[in-house]
Amino acid sequence: MSMKLYYGPGACSLAPHIIMREIGVDFVLEKVDGKTKTTETGADFWAVNPKGYVPVIKLDDGEVLTEGVVMQQYLADLKPEAKLAPARGTKERRKLEELLVFLSTEVHKSFSPLFGAATPEDYKTIAKDKIATRFDLLEKQLSDGRKFLTGDTFTIADAYLFTLSNWTKPTGIDLKRWPNIAAFAGRVAARPAVQAALQAEGLIPKAA
Repeated sequence: MSMKLYYGPGACSLAPHIIMREIGVDFVLEKVDGKTKTTETGADFWAVNPKGYVPVIKLDDGEVLTEGVVMQQYLADLKPEAKLAPARGTKERRKLEELLVFLSTEVHKSFSPLFGAATPEDYKTIAKDKIATRFDLLEKQLSDGRKFLTGDTFTIADAYLFTLSNWTKPTGIDLKRWPNIAAFAGRVAARPAVQAALQAEGLIPKAA
């Protein structure tokens, strides 16, 4: 199986990009210009995803996936031996799904106004305060010495939180306030698949 990932450098598409490299699936990347809504091959991105945003995964049978939490789980279930998600129907899977929804609705969407040029500064302050309360919860979850969100095993939720934690830099949020999250981000960044994804998206220099 091969697939195509439509992405924006450093956007939420980084999470499925990392997961693709973690499981070793065959895929190609196609960068999307978020302003012009065209891809690097000149295609109209609106025709790919009428919602107008990344990530998008196009499977080799033509099926298109357009929501990050769905594609993260789809990818993990493709290669269960990679152990990026527990089996469906288990208590552990429900806990992971709960975490993914929290990251998506409470953390991810709270960042969105911070990237809007038309967002009033006072509203950005409100959004940052909300992010801080959510990060406080994640900081506590990581406070027992675990390496990753659900324990000592890297999962798709970790790829997602890593992506979101990177957004603190361009939005002026100091991650030092949450030392456990900062240390977590460093551990995830050191993973070979994560390094490869960051290099492919031009976020860090490629290895010599």
